Amino acid sequence: MKFEFSAGGIVFKKQNNKKQILICQHSQHHGWVFPKGLIGDHNKKESKEETAIREVEEETGAKAKIISDLKPISYWYIWEQEKIKKTVYYFIMEFVSGDITKHDFEMENVEWIYPGDVSKKLTYNSDKKVWLEAQSKIPES
Repeated sequence: MKFEFSAGGIVFKKQNNKKQILICQHSQHHGWVFPKGLIGDHNKKESKEETAIREVEEETGAKAKIISDLKPISYWYIWEQEKIKKTVYYFIMEFVSGDITKHDFEMENVEWIYPGDVSKKLTYNSDKKVWLEAQSKIPES
C-alpha cells in the first residue's frame, strides 16, 4: 500500500455578474475533475498552497490566488496492481489571469461552467463531495 498527497483548486471567476467554475477533462481517464497534482513532485519543499497554484496553472492555463482552504478529501485507487490511498488538499481560488487554451497535455479539455452545472459534469464522487463544501465558501461578490 502506498500513500499520495496532492493539492489543487476550485477556481471561480465572475463574468457579466455571473459566477463560473473551472473544470477540466483528464487526457488519460477522460473524467471531468478539478485541477490537482502531487505535492513535492517538482520541488520537495513545495507547500500544499504552492502546489495548488502551480498545478492549476499548468493543467488549465489559469493563474489563480487562494481565497480559503477546504477539508481534505481521501480516496483509494489501484495503479499498476498497487493499492494507493490519495489525500487531496483543495483550495477555493479566484481567477487572476491566463488563457485556458494554454493548458498542458494532462488535460484534453478545460472549461468555465456555471455552478449549477458542476455536479452534473464532474465524473468522480470525491470531486462532487468537495464541490458540496466549496459552494458555501465561494464569495458572493
